[in-house]
Amino acid sequence: MWAGLPVEEESYQTIFFTPGSPLVSVCPVVPCDVTPAVADRAGLGLLGQAGVVAVRAAHLASPARVGLGGDGRTALVAAGAGPIRGGDVVVFLRPVAVAAAVVRRDGRVQAGGHPADHARLGVAEQRLDELTGSPGLIDQLAASVVPAGAVKGVARRAMSPAMAIRFTLLMTLMPEADYAEVMAALLGDLVAVPWARPYRAPTATVVCTWRAAVGPAALEQLRDRLLAALDAEHHEHDWRAVRVGDLEVCAIDGSLVRTPDTPANREAFGSAGTADDTAPYPQLRELRCTQASTRAALAVAVGPAGAAADAGRDKGEAEQILLDKALSHYPRVFTPNRLWIMDRNFPGTPRIAELLGTGSHVLIRLKDGITLHRIGEFLPDGSYLATITGGGLTLRVRAVEYWVSIAGTDAPELFCLITDLHDHHAYPAQVLAEAYHWRWIGSETTLKEAKSTIHGAGPGSGAILRSGSAALIAQEHAAWIVATELTRATARAAVALATPARKGPRAGAPVQPREISFTAARRAAIATTRAGTATASLPPGLATASAHTTLIELARRRVLVDRHRHRARKTKTRQGFPTAGPRLATRTAPAQISICGQPTT
Repeated sequence: MWAGLPVEEESYQTIFFTPGSPLVSVCPVVPCDVTPAVADRAGLGLLGQAGVVAVRAAHLASPARVGLGGDGRTALVAAGAGPIRGGDVVVFLRPVAVAAAVVRRDGRVQAGGHPADHARLGVAEQRLDELTGSPGLIDQLAASVVPAGAVKGVARRAMSPAMAIRFTLLMTLMPEADYAEVMAALLGDLVAVPWARPYRAPTATVVCTWRAAVGPAALEQLRDRLLAALDAEHHEHDWRAVRVGDLEVCAIDGSLVRTPDTPANREAFGSAGTADDTAPYPQLRELRCTQASTRAALAVAVGPAGAAADAGRDKGEAEQILLDKALSHYPRVFTPNRLWIMDRNFPGTPRIAELLGTGSHVLIRLKDGITLHRIGEFLPDGSYLATITGGGLTLRVRAVEYWVSIAGTDAPELFCLITDLHDHHAYPAQVLAEAYHWRWIGSETTLKEAKSTIHGAGPGSGAILRSGSAALIAQEHAAWIVATELTRATARAAVALATPARKGPRAGAPVQPREISFTAARRAAIATTRAGTATASLPPGLATASAHTTLIELARRRVLVDRHRHRARKTKTRQGFPTAGPRLATRTAPAQISICGQPTT
């Protein structure tokens, strides 16, 4: 923004801070090897306290000498010093990057280095580094990548492995953007910097080549590092919005993700629901283990929907296979302080026994047709002890049966839950029945939010992921997990700055992470990436004022929770076209739970 000058928005020039020189570049540019001592001597720490640089317009000049050659690429420079006084015409400039200056013989001031070394993912990447405790984690993982395929040699090119990783992450947050738009958002104002070596944004063809060259391994490592960090974060912070005694309520559910209909994808993943694999799109099946209160993913298992022999014959069997995979790959998640809520697809006595063997607890809804053998009389809270048999095993469980009525209308089905929590004093039946509602909040809403970030999430509207091969699907899916979880992590960071509502149903109550708009957090991640951060490459501790401002603004973007809205479960996403029939009626009323077997008074 220019102050006092009638110019178009964001038409400012780029400048560089040059240590040891009276010249100061406007719109800064940090070499990746800047040390804390050098940063202090250059005054770069000041960037973390402001985010905007003010320079007298009269002090701005072109450093190039008239009559000499050159391509004209130069930053304006500001010569002189002295305090700014009231009434002075001042140019306010936003920092873009910090780099060593390259001064040409004709006086032109340009930036050393390469734009790929300066591209960052804004507030999302800051959260990634904070959660994992590894500043520059993406660059660390990228350093171990050996590009394959069409990318050969070590010469500096338009992209780098780190830039390809960041591009793939950002791509999953921009559902309607093509490759050129995503690249424009990633580079932001970096393309306007007069680099010593001329630079143009990579084309879609170049991006595709680099995605294939990097492969899925780095993104999968990044996903696992982040999931481990999220698990640790939830052990350190009590985010519980629902309490079942002293247990942390978590949820498990599966989902299908449509992929482009290419021969490679169909061979790798197949499709669900058809015996002859004739569904319109190949599908990837995933299973997410989430923390119900924050909707954060703690573990993710992935597999084909129908192509392989281990994909399962139906939805229930396929998701059970993925649960076995999650138990094997993420044992750290299943701890004694967690209660896992699951729907009717997961019961299987050996599987329940394996999960209980980890020390975790379960609350599972049984489907019709599964026999329970009651032991003794009903307990005072209406629950009862029973045995369930299968696979040669017999488990002793506690059963809770109840009906749900909404605004005087009964639900047309009986709910039957089983749990290993036998103590009806510590875990009353009413508390367990109310907790099962959080399976929908912790799983269904989580999946819906995540799918809102990618293309074609509506039912029957097309492929969700973009990639045409199994390797790139694995890469893109891992990036999608990372990007959506960093979006939620950004919302949790905003909660720390949020103040309780002064009026309304949650007046005075602590702000919960799920009250922060997921859509607003996603847009904030994109906006801060596009704007860039001058101190992105500086040592930890020099957080920018712009990132702090972003979180403060995000903390105000609340959504209404616990509205007690109920409607027939027809679709999980809004249709992109008008419906022919009448709209489904939505009722706003608390659900009333009636425990079976509870004595009446």
